[in-house]
Amino acid sequence: MHTTIIAEAGINHLGSVELCKQLIDGAKFAGVDIFKLQKRDINSTYTKEELNKYRESPFGLSNRDLKEQLEFNEKEYDIITEYCKFKNIEFMASAWDLASQKFLKKYNCKYNKVASARLGHAKLLEEIAKEGKYTFISTGMATLTEIGESIDIFKRYNTPFELMACNSSYPCPDEDLNLLTIKTLRDTFNCKVGFSSHSPGIIPCVLAVALGATSIEAHLTTNRTIYGSDQASSIEIHGFKKMVDYVRDAEKQLGDGIKVITETEKKIREKLYRTEDIQ
Repeated sequence: MHTTIIAEAGINHLGSVELCKQLIDGAKFAGVDIFKLQKRDINSTYTKEELNKYRESPFGLSNRDLKEQLEFNEKEYDIITEYCKFKNIEFMASAWDLASQKFLKKYNCKYNKVASARLGHAKLLEEIAKEGKYTFISTGMATLTEIGESIDIFKRYNTPFELMACNSSYPCPDEDLNLLTIKTLRDTFNCKVGFSSHSPGIIPCVLAVALGATSIEAHLTTNRTIYGSDQASSIEIHGFKKMVDYVRDAEKQLGDGIKVITETEKKIREKLYRTEDIQ
């Protein structure tokens, strides 16, 4: 049993390649399988009205100023993907629009990811499914019917996928995590199901593995107190390593469910196991 662990950097790099490299270093230190970003073409993702709204940030006074700062483009992606190769860590990104998915093709990622917010974007899902790559599909904010309609697209193209139980609150309150939806999704759609966490705690990720989650995605940050809308939903590097260590311990302890007499039990059995009283 090996749970795929994804370190979601999201926008926690704040548009800085150097900070992003620190997050990659942290992901490598923690022992994750995949380092992940998000990619948006802001003019495809947001309306002009939304972008022009007043929003004070370290990068300006409009929502556009902020969004433009947070987006990496080809120059930055070239550096980041090469750095991931240097660090021997898998890279992937979730595209929020068609232009971004086409942009990501250059980097030949092994995996694709559908963000919860784009689960209903049929054209984007079809573009992703056409690539035939193993795809992680987050399910926050969606009904079972909507999830079913989305995975039908992947089935149509015979594209392998894995659902991810998710609550899209940032951060997600403990009482809303509802980790048992891992079982609900698995039973309903007869597929692998992981867990995408928006909790700063590590216990939900370990509990998810105990419930059979086949992947864990959690947001990674260098510091939860720095500027950024996702920092409070993220786990700092040393906490992330602890989470990975606990998940790996849980995998060993869960075993395969087959009842056997283990090697360590056999000698004890010879001494203690009796079918009748000693005369």
